[in-house]
Amino acid sequence: MKYEKIDKQLFQKNRKKLIKEIAPNSLVVINSNDEMPRNGDQNFPFRQSSDLFYLTGLDQEKCILCLCPDHPMENMREIVFTVKADETMVIWYGHKYSHAEVTEISGIKTVKWLNDFDTVFKELMLFAGNVYFSLNENPRYSTEVPYRELRFVQKTKTDFPLHNYMRLAPILTKLRTIKEHQEIKLIKNACDITEKAFRKLLGNIRPGMKEYEVEAEITYEFLRNGANGHAYAPIVAAGGNACILHYVENDKECKNNDLLLLDFGAEYANYAADCSRTIPVSGKFTKRQKECYNAVLRVFKEAKKMFVPGNTIDIVNAKVNKLLEAEMIRLKLFSAEDVKKQKKEAPLYFKYFMHGTSHFLGLDVHDVGTKQTVFQKGMVLTCEPGLYITEENIGIRIENDIMVDKNPVDLMEHIPIEADEIEKLLRKK
Repeated sequence: MKYEKIDKQLFQKNRKKLIKEIAPNSLVVINSNDEMPRNGDQNFPFRQSSDLFYLTGLDQEKCILCLCPDHPMENMREIVFTVKADETMVIWYGHKYSHAEVTEISGIKTVKWLNDFDTVFKELMLFAGNVYFSLNENPRYSTEVPYRELRFVQKTKTDFPLHNYMRLAPILTKLRTIKEHQEIKLIKNACDITEKAFRKLLGNIRPGMKEYEVEAEITYEFLRNGANGHAYAPIVAAGGNACILHYVENDKECKNNDLLLLDFGAEYANYAADCSRTIPVSGKFTKRQKECYNAVLRVFKEAKKMFVPGNTIDIVNAKVNKLLEAEMIRLKLFSAEDVKKQKKEAPLYFKYFMHGTSHFLGLDVHDVGTKQTVFQKGMVLTCEPGLYITEENIGIRIENDIMVDKNPVDLMEHIPIEADEIEKLLRKK
């Protein structure tokens, strides 16, 4: 792996937290992600299931975790099944985990080959009355692809129809939202790599570049510093493209008077960073661009203070919308009188700011947690107000990753954000 070894105590602690939350006489089963076909004889790069990684640290395909904490035999309480690599497989595809390596990474002592799974799984099922499965319950996502975990659930229910099947997602959501100290360090590493890429980019940006050239600079710096790669498809949006929220084509020219909106983040050890910055391609903001940029920055600075225990994303969104509304009035996008006359279901600010201010961050860039989840110390979320004035080709988003605390901790405070500092760094190229 590109990242440095993670202390197995993290995964041992995570399993202990999970076991405290499940019903007596239960079995937990989690599969690794599929290897997804690309075309011909190629697969997409493998990315581990976030839940499996959270509980084991294993970053290899074809692994299965079984937890049966009440089993009378100690060696049946935690088991990992993994693929046995023969000599030909090693020659063609490289090294696969040995039993000792699985134990060293995860702290799980009982390791078996996948060939033994059906026999051992049947024994575990005959002991357990409750079975927990981990399906993807992210409300933002749906897929027509019957992924491995779903296929496994369907087969198990057919083979063992009389068990009590339960959802693991609510439990893991509760646990994963509050980050352990080691997890915060991994997210910080992702943030640090993201900073290096941004600073390198500020030294190279120039009018006439293609958006994909900018993306290439970011990708290079990510990989050079040990990141897995991008935590998500990066947005490199010049001019009017910045007003397209999920613009990922990244194939247009960065012109002299354009603003360039960057939404990018490194993934390190499967943990995500998520950063947005907006910079002038020419090296200097126009008067109007700087007015708009500083308006968003003022809102960002106020919004950061809201990431304290007891708040929710819904609460933050409502407050930020009012702050942005006031800035839009200052920018003469509409007047205070217009606001008084607006329809409640169609607020005027929504034309210029149409997304939420925050989402949870962790093993997924849009990590587990809802808009109603009450903030607790140790949670990590993004703070990302924006302003999109299509008729002026101005699209601005400023985003940092914030750890919830009595005094919120900005994990990206070292990444340049002030307009004057960005201009100064751009002039150094």
